[in-house]
Amino acid sequence: MSDTASERVSSAIRELVDANHILFDQGVVDGFGHVSVRHPGQPDRFLLARSMAPALVTEKDVLEFDLDGAPVKAGGPAAYLERFIHGEIYRKRPDVVAVVHSHSPAVVPFSAATGTKLRPIFHMCGFLGAGTPVFEIRDFAGTGSDLLISDNRLGAALAQSLGQGPAVLMRGHGSTVVGNTLRQAVFRAVYTEVGARLQTEAMRLGPVTYLTEGEATATTNTNNTQIDRAWNLWLKAARSQSMAT
Repeated sequence: MSDTASERVSSAIRELVDANHILFDQGVVDGFGHVSVRHPGQPDRFLLARSMAPALVTEKDVLEFDLDGAPVKAGGPAAYLERFIHGEIYRKRPDVVAVVHSHSPAVVPFSAATGTKLRPIFHMCGFLGAGTPVFEIRDFAGTGSDLLISDNRLGAALAQSLGQGPAVLMRGHGSTVVGNTLRQAVFRAVYTEVGARLQTEAMRLGPVTYLTEGEATATTNTNNTQIDRAWNLWLKAARSQSMAT
């Protein structure tokens, strides 16, 4: 590997560590959940931490996987049980560069409540569009599963449910959000949680006015130019919190 290629991988690992810490600090993940990034030099591989709490991830904890979810270096530490989410989405979606899976609390009710879609009610959530699909694992694993995406077959089914969209809810479980950069995926994961919280509050007040398709598209295009503004703030907050503890 050339020095330039090696530095690209090192840079991707550093940003992945930051993403783990931001997602914890922003309340998207707790002791569970995970975030990955496609390998910058080998698109048929991805980078993901070993099985551990996101807030504790360091550079030395990041492992390399193939799209089947197998560690490139065998015999290493335990991997996340649901790494197949990442590999199968990367396989189906060449445009995806990063994947966030979380159990963020405001989102989970929308995965289980029938007749109510998670939709954007304010401009920071325009990427959610006309509504977020829900993956029903019972259709693929029966009525006695642990709800985890624990093999490639279930990962492929989840990727199919995601389709070409930015997010998919997982009934009784959480959500998976993707982006064409790591920072975009983190941005979307944070604002999926924020948007779910705001939609719940709005529905308590009465009928809700959602963004139109045009508004969703326009706000998404604008927000895509402002992601670093949020990332830099969240990163500073996460690092400050880390130093305080």
